[in-house]
Amino acid sequence: MKVETILVVGGGSAGWMTAATLIKTFPKKQITLIESPNIKTVGVGESTIGGIKNWTRYLGIEDKEFFKATDATYKLSIRFENFYNKQDGGFHYPFGDANLDGNHAKLNDWIFKKYLYPKTHRSDFANSMYPQMALVNKNKLFDNENNDIPFNFKRDTAYHFDAAKFGLFLRDKYCLPKGVKHIKENIDSIQTGQRGIKSLNNKYAADLFIDCTGFKSLLLNKTLKEPFESYSDILPNNSAWATKVPYKNKKKQLNGYTNCEAMNAGWVWTIPLWSRIGTGYVYSDKYVDDKLALEEFKKHLMDKGMYNSELEFNKIKMRVGIQKRLWVKNVAAIGLSAGFIEPLESNGLFSVHEFLIRLVRNMQRDKITQWDKDNFTYQCKTLFRNFAEFVALHYALSNRNDTQYWKDISNKSWEESLVNLNPILHNGFLKAADDRTHAYHFNHFFGLPCIAFGMDWYPTEVNTIKYFSQLNEKEFKQKYLPVVEKLNKKVFLWEKAIKNKTSIYDYHKEKFYA
Repeated sequence: MKVETILVVGGGSAGWMTAATLIKTFPKKQITLIESPNIKTVGVGESTIGGIKNWTRYLGIEDKEFFKATDATYKLSIRFENFYNKQDGGFHYPFGDANLDGNHAKLNDWIFKKYLYPKTHRSDFANSMYPQMALVNKNKLFDNENNDIPFNFKRDTAYHFDAAKFGLFLRDKYCLPKGVKHIKENIDSIQTGQRGIKSLNNKYAADLFIDCTGFKSLLLNKTLKEPFESYSDILPNNSAWATKVPYKNKKKQLNGYTNCEAMNAGWVWTIPLWSRIGTGYVYSDKYVDDKLALEEFKKHLMDKGMYNSELEFNKIKMRVGIQKRLWVKNVAAIGLSAGFIEPLESNGLFSVHEFLIRLVRNMQRDKITQWDKDNFTYQCKTLFRNFAEFVALHYALSNRNDTQYWKDISNKSWEESLVNLNPILHNGFLKAADDRTHAYHFNHFFGLPCIAFGMDWYPTEVNTIKYFSQLNEKEFKQKYLPVVEKLNKKVFLWEKAIKNKTSIYDYHKEKFYA
């Protein structure tokens, strides 16, 4: 299969990110994007994680180029509220690596603190290990060019932005100027042949078609009949209500993290953009119907002082899982057409740019064989399954039982999900459980330590440490109290260093929105 012409089917953030990646990587190929003039965007994907910066840097897009156009703000962390227990006080998953400089037992230093000071809340783990939490807690932000704290601003931040506006920015400021052809037209007919798709509307042909048509997966699923593999065995939610809320006091409401708050039958996201707040309720319609879910969501907004009668609510039906194959004949899928986990951990746009880099990786040869296509599927599905299991941990480790939704999650057997894992999948449940059982530490895969510690699930605990160290209580305290004091001193220095830094509101206003 030789690819000289590529037709991206579908616009939105996934379609235009695809076109941008292809024209950047293959500037001599003919790239065309066709989209319906009247298709609305889904309304999710306003929050990203750190990998998005790898992608924007690859394209050569600087933050200052798109912030104002996309209503963007910086994101340093994800906060999880009421996931472990109702009224649990919440905990954070900050981006980047933990600061282990001078630590005795790496991440386990905090376990000594928890033991010696039992009233220490689980949220203190992130505060003690991640310097940027000093900024998050004080609602401040700065570039850290002088290395005031051991925090890499360029690497350890992500974005909040309007996904629809981001797609338009890529279209007008990147893709079209670089030669991507744009067609606005409904797809009324699809012609197929031995190679897969022959043409659209009997006039648009290409060597390779990229399906970016959202959940309906017009090409891969509906036309080529590729089976869809559901992840409902490990992920409970399948629906969402979304809306856009105006600020009442931006200086106070604008912060540097996405907030995720567990509800009766799911959870609510809150994402601070520059001009408004994006929020939505993700839930399972097995436990609550759409009408009651909307009522619960509205009550939540009222309790937060965010509701008004003019809000418009968008209903989203989610298909959670992934296509059996992601490249079939001359059709590959990117975005919701390929698969979707759920909005937790901001995985939507993450899968787009990570699948894209694997797509172009498998298109480097002059002629593409079945091996390249299958390798693309293998790479993407491995990544996707690992991320899905990471998201599932947020539910599996919950201690809630206040509603039937949480009771069923608490009583769910995870054995099948564990034992049936393909051996190549080395970072999901199986890896986490194995590390905890045998290695007594966690790796840094997708912030696993933050989620695990926040859910009271530590790689080891003091009794194990005592058992192997053969220390009595007095000797234990003598050895590990200095470790805890060193931990506390680092936090003190981080907080001191950011004391006079600007607020996150003023930072954005001065840098992008003056």
